[in-house]
Amino acid sequence: MNPNNPPSELRTAIGALSPYFRQAAWFSVFTNLLVLAPSGYMLEVYDRVLNSSDVMTLAMLTLLVLGAYALMEVLEWVRSEVMHEAAVDFDKQFNRRIFDAIFEANLKRLPFGTAQAMNDFRSVRDFLGAPVLMAMMDAPMSLLFLVLIFMISPVLGWASVIAAVAQTLIGWLNERSTQPPLMAANRSAIGAQQYADNTLRNAQVIEAMGMLRDIHKRWFKKQEEFLNLQATASDHGGFYQALSRFLQNTISSGLLGLGAWLLLNNQLNGGASYMIVGSILGGRVLAPLGQLVAQWQMVVNVRVAYARLDAVLNAVPAKPESMQLPPPSGQLLVEQVMAGAPGSQVAIFRGVAFALNPGEVLAVVGPSASGKTTLARLLVGLWPAASGKVRLDGADIYSWDKNHLGPFVGYLPQGVELFDGTIADNIARFGVIDTAQVEAAARAVGLHELITALPKGYDSQVGRDGAVLSGGQRQRVGLARAIYGRPAFVVLDEPNSSLDEQGDAALAASIANLKASGTTFVVMTHRTSVLGVADKMLVLRDGQQQMFGPRDEVLKALNEAATKARAPAAGATAPAAA
Repeated sequence: MNPNNPPSELRTAIGALSPYFRQAAWFSVFTNLLVLAPSGYMLEVYDRVLNSSDVMTLAMLTLLVLGAYALMEVLEWVRSEVMHEAAVDFDKQFNRRIFDAIFEANLKRLPFGTAQAMNDFRSVRDFLGAPVLMAMMDAPMSLLFLVLIFMISPVLGWASVIAAVAQTLIGWLNERSTQPPLMAANRSAIGAQQYADNTLRNAQVIEAMGMLRDIHKRWFKKQEEFLNLQATASDHGGFYQALSRFLQNTISSGLLGLGAWLLLNNQLNGGASYMIVGSILGGRVLAPLGQLVAQWQMVVNVRVAYARLDAVLNAVPAKPESMQLPPPSGQLLVEQVMAGAPGSQVAIFRGVAFALNPGEVLAVVGPSASGKTTLARLLVGLWPAASGKVRLDGADIYSWDKNHLGPFVGYLPQGVELFDGTIADNIARFGVIDTAQVEAAARAVGLHELITALPKGYDSQVGRDGAVLSGGQRQRVGLARAIYGRPAFVVLDEPNSSLDEQGDAALAASIANLKASGTTFVVMTHRTSVLGVADKMLVLRDGQQQMFGPRDEVLKALNEAATKARAPAAGATAPAAA
């Protein structure tokens, strides 16, 4: 191992399972030694029983070999259990890490942010207990059987070596012919699955506009490509598997015939019985290799899954443990921030700087595509700044551990997302439900009466994506979630886009109430209902800061600018009117 290239995180995790592998390897040694029990039984029967006609000896030998069979099966079962425990241990140590990596990749808009990484993790985990891995553990014992064959006859030994080399060559040809189409089939299957997932998320649009037939054609084309590639790999693999089975089936008979020829020429050590023993041992030499060839598709699939999973973990390294900071008071400082979408070199946001004291409310206004949503994501630490910093109580909010910071921050994105569970679960952020605080948050946004009118009240299920609720109701639940627990800092992106006048009034009242207790608010809005409770205003245009200051001063400046813009236009039209 190159010290400059330390092992990857995934390889280290697999390496940590080495105690399990060592235990399983020892069990493999003993189970393979017990495989010799039938040969020993046969030799003893020929040597002792047939010559002496002793029934008691036959009975004892039979009991002994039955005990060996039973012990072999017990050891095989224990070996399987050991590797099952290894898979469980691997899952316990790594499943949270994989979930966090997928989540982080989604935040950064990396191509790895899909459920495929979890499927790859499951493939690697399940491989730890797969029969093909057991065959790999059995393969070294083939050398012992080969030595025993050489002791019976060098000719039988070399014949077994030639058969083993041929079996290995078949395995190599199988790998060479099946790996490319299998890898392409995997990529095609992932693409088809992702396309189907996207289609299901937009089912209502597809149904309403009659797009299903054309969408299905595209999906079927992707699916057909996957099936064709898989069929190609299956055809190649099936041919080599049949060839491997043919070799494995014929080697025992071939060695038996060769042993008989050697016996007739007095070149076989041990007599006639060893002719049969050599045939049995020759079959055992090829058994692990044959099993590997038969299940090589699994080996290829898990190797591809391992590579993809390793790439995910390398692209999204684990976050180091950070020191827990004291709860924030809501002091916000934005320092000449420039930012764009993660992974993009295009700046959406340039040179924005402002500060808010605890308990202040900032209204952010501007036309569409002015950068309001980007600013919201920067303020809650979802996106990193290319330059500059967003600081909450002096700390970089992007670097702040969200597990510690989260309870003190509220966020309502422009597209409200609710999660499968009850209304209370969603408001309480799926933590321990504080009934009083859940009800207080619902009352603050005017939602309590609507919830209590439902058959199950706060225990009512919202359905997938909140489908049971209307758009306005989903937005109110999202608002209640954002202010649950009276956080110190709240960012609302178009919080009243789906609200009626009553909802607007409830939103303004809840902001005023929390503002009085020291909560800092940043509200992105197109509507004027929030301006009544705002202390300051920020005007954005094309990702740049146009104005910032006390609300009344900014409104006055905007009105003056609008008056000046209208004056030349009126003057220009006057001569034409005359």
